[in-house]
Amino acid sequence: MEIRRVGVVGAGTMGNGIAHVFARNGYSVVLCDVEQRFLDRALDTIARNLEREVAKNKITADQKSATLQRITTIIDRQKLADCDFAVEAATEKFEIKKEIFRDLDRICRPEIILASNTSSISITKLATLTGRPEKVIGMHFFNPVPVMKLVEVIRGLATANETFQAVRDLAIKLQKTPVDVNDAPGFVSNRVLMPLLNEAMFAVMEGVATPEAVDEVFMLGMAHPMGPLTLADFIGLDVCLDIMRVLHDGLGDPKYRPCPLLIKMVDAGWLGKKSGRGFYKY
Repeated sequence: MEIRRVGVVGAGTMGNGIAHVFARNGYSVVLCDVEQRFLDRALDTIARNLEREVAKNKITADQKSATLQRITTIIDRQKLADCDFAVEAATEKFEIKKEIFRDLDRICRPEIILASNTSSISITKLATLTGRPEKVIGMHFFNPVPVMKLVEVIRGLATANETFQAVRDLAIKLQKTPVDVNDAPGFVSNRVLMPLLNEAMFAVMEGVATPEAVDEVFMLGMAHPMGPLTLADFIGLDVCLDIMRVLHDGLGDPKYRPCPLLIKMVDAGWLGKKSGRGFYKY
């Protein structure tokens, strides 16, 4: 089945980036969230990011306008019924994703693939919430979505080969590079990355070094473009904590225990760049 109209559920950082990329590549996008203010903010972000692309001569002003015209915003999920593909990009909490997947399964046509942008939650588990487990798959984009080339394509236990191939082909049409990953807590990216960030937080908590020093070691000694604590602030410390808890619960190994400093900062509302304060002030 040809995919022309794509539903994106969740208009936050990842959702608006996914909507941006689909619309820029010619797809009609229906962007859904629970309040209009979230959708308005998403459209503003998409417009600013497209303007940066115009300034860098990556697209023309006409292409920017056409991209924005392809995006429709909705609050009523029922309006996703005519979409040919749906991707969930809500916050990294299973209870929220569970409610969305059950809704999408009810609303979308039986032949439609339901994808999740989850960065750590089991695709197999999400698939069991639907009557179409063979058509549920992970499509994990990376932030910032318009820039980053990688998409982890995650097969659940029941994911059909046809579903995998369709999503892999779709990623290529979006000018992304799909990488085949099997379902496991954190997949590849966050199973390796998040413990690194978590250990950097332990180093700060235990007084081994300041956040600035830890980051400088990684930038100058390992040629990382940004240090692990700057990256954690950029991702969102609440997101980092959610993922560490998924790893800890799913794998049962104490090495995935979230750093107590991370828990304390999230409890204080210090979530990183988006809240104005994390390991650094913004």
